[in-house]
Amino acid sequence: MRVALFITCVNDTLYPRTGQAVVTLLERLGVEVGFPEAQSCCGQPQFNTGYRHETEPLMRRYATAFRDYEYVVTPSGSCAAMVRDNYPRMGAKAAAEGRGQDLADAAAEAVPKTYELTEFLTDVLKVTDVGAYYPHTVTYHPTCHGLRMLKLGDRPRSLLAAVKGLNLVELPGAEECCGFGGTFAVKNAAVSAAMGADKARNITATGAEAVCTLDNSCQLHIGGTLARQGSTVRPVHLAEILASTEGDVW
Repeated sequence: MRVALFITCVNDTLYPRTGQAVVTLLERLGVEVGFPEAQSCCGQPQFNTGYRHETEPLMRRYATAFRDYEYVVTPSGSCAAMVRDNYPRMGAKAAAEGRGQDLADAAAEAVPKTYELTEFLTDVLKVTDVGAYYPHTVTYHPTCHGLRMLKLGDRPRSLLAAVKGLNLVELPGAEECCGFGGTFAVKNAAVSAAMGADKARNITATGAEAVCTLDNSCQLHIGGTLARQGSTVRPVHLAEILASTEGDVW
């Protein structure tokens, strides 16, 4: 099986180890991973700020960059949700405005092949035990796009539950947003910071050594808030936990 890694902007710029962990994990499971260098931003920041027409070239670029792959896997529920939920809306609006069907066709091509990492593992590869080893106490924050738009449900928890040595503890208020929300954190900084502070206090109260997220953007916000509160809890992406083995803990 040959898949493409969609690394996303935040991962590529700030958390390259997450992408490396995805490749390590998938190759261990027998998957051939490609990385088309033509890939770029999915367009979520522009779209969420109201620049729909400016997002359209990025949508076309996405469909073209991944055209030769059966599956596109991304370690970001946020960006996967942008493709799966908003690309079809953009295509339909362009057609309704009399601007042709090319955007709708691009969405139809991109949407069915795009998977968030935990979806791909559980729904396509049909695995939960990926041979991981992570001897730490971990709490899990289910990020908003994965929880509400992709409806990932228990997929991430089932993967964590199968990790050897991992002790999973419940996070109070787990389903509450961490406060990042992309451009929301810029437009509503005070509210964002207050939400992040509540989330960080709940995380620290669990006694966990690490907090697992599905999106590096949420990891960035939570990690910064934890650091400002003086917490020693380490934010970590699920891919890094699943890539860990007894001989190589990330």
